[in-house]
Amino acid sequence: MWWTKLALRIAIVVGIVTGITAVCFRLIPVNATTVGFAYLVAILFIATHWGLTEALVGSFAAVGCFNYFFLPPIRTFTVADPQNWVALIAFLATSITASHFSTQAKKRTLEAMDRQREMEKLYALSRSILLIEPSRPVPKQLAMQIAQSFAAEAVALYDRESGEFFRAGPEDFPDSDGRLRQAAIEGTLFRDAAARTVVTSVRLGARPIGSLGIHGVALSDSALQGLSNLVAIGLERLRVQDAASKAEAARQSDELKSTLLDALAHEFKTPLTSIKAASTALLSSNALKPEQQRELLSIVDEETDRLSVLVTEAIQMARIEAGRVVLRRESHSVEELVESVLNKLRTVVEDRKVRVNIAPGLPRVWVDGELIEVALRQLVDNALKYSPAGSPVSLAAESKDGRVIVSVSDRGPGIPEAEQSRIFEKFYRAEASRQIPGAGLGLVIAREIIHAHGGEIWVDSKPGEGSTFQFSLPSATKEQA
Repeated sequence: MWWTKLALRIAIVVGIVTGITAVCFRLIPVNATTVGFAYLVAILFIATHWGLTEALVGSFAAVGCFNYFFLPPIRTFTVADPQNWVALIAFLATSITASHFSTQAKKRTLEAMDRQREMEKLYALSRSILLIEPSRPVPKQLAMQIAQSFAAEAVALYDRESGEFFRAGPEDFPDSDGRLRQAAIEGTLFRDAAARTVVTSVRLGARPIGSLGIHGVALSDSALQGLSNLVAIGLERLRVQDAASKAEAARQSDELKSTLLDALAHEFKTPLTSIKAASTALLSSNALKPEQQRELLSIVDEETDRLSVLVTEAIQMARIEAGRVVLRRESHSVEELVESVLNKLRTVVEDRKVRVNIAPGLPRVWVDGELIEVALRQLVDNALKYSPAGSPVSLAAESKDGRVIVSVSDRGPGIPEAEQSRIFEKFYRAEASRQIPGAGLGLVIAREIIHAHGGEIWVDSKPGEGSTFQFSLPSATKEQA
């Protein structure tokens, strides 16, 4: 208890005064002036190390001993010489005044040290705020950093804009009266010194944007204001980053739309030109032979199919970008998926060698069959476009580590290693494929579809040796199959 410690310190003070008296009266006889200075030094020491109460006790004890042992008549409390009364009163006044000043100096020193420690904690907190990760909730990180920096028992942060509470610390912040919400709305300050709890509003300029509650820490008004300002900066930084992210997303979306329109306009121009030329020739001439008419109609048919593919790719890419791809998973046979893709590409593959190698006993896959066919068709179509006319294209599937690996190989020019990491980017096309029609969306669509199924897609390629695109799919369980 505090009174037990106080009683012990008072006993020590009396002992110090008694010790000085015994030394000066018995062991080393000195004059009264010297004894008075000895008492004064001891009282200053007591005031500096303990406080005013102990120093006052020491002053009165020293005055009593000084009068009894050193002012004549000795061993009595009577003062015969009036000048000694003046000396005694002056000694008492000096002791009390010196004790008061010494105690105040000690108090100011301790306060200065406390302010310095608070400033150091605020500085450390400001650095921590700069390193906050935007990927995690910023108010929650702010509360955790405050609890850690100030060793608080409980911290609560209320964000007025979102209406959420964020708490940190080993204990739960006591807020049964809703003072956090009240402080955020009214901009008020609540302090309970006995419970070491404070709730203050967090302001951005003159507008309250939230409130902060701290329990278990005694903070000065200046430190509390600085802490509130840092929290306001942290919350505003979050809002600025969110606004910047949305602006950047909008800018990228606009750029994507512009690039997509430019790419589609360029790609649409070639088939439209062919269709226009063929239809004009059919309409303007009545002397065309049947085989010539058939050839022109074939051009129209092929270029129409090409336009259809371009439009389909653009629609699929737009759905992927908008996050509107919904998987309708079912159990499918890889062999059936491959056969369906080849049937849909029969006009393209009828004059080409396509080798299919499906491992026996291959497990079924748990996928959206329509989307996987789209991804596989993109890979097969690329392999056919980039391979020489007489070279074969290979499709293979095997089971590995609980997943099904599907691969599409060609004998094309290959992809340099420096470009392999970029071929899955939107609108990017390898240098060797710039002369081949395409919008640069096929591989992006395939990648997003495979990723949506939790799989991976990659390429193995060497210039002059062709390329092999592979992707993984989840196997169907016994219950799903």
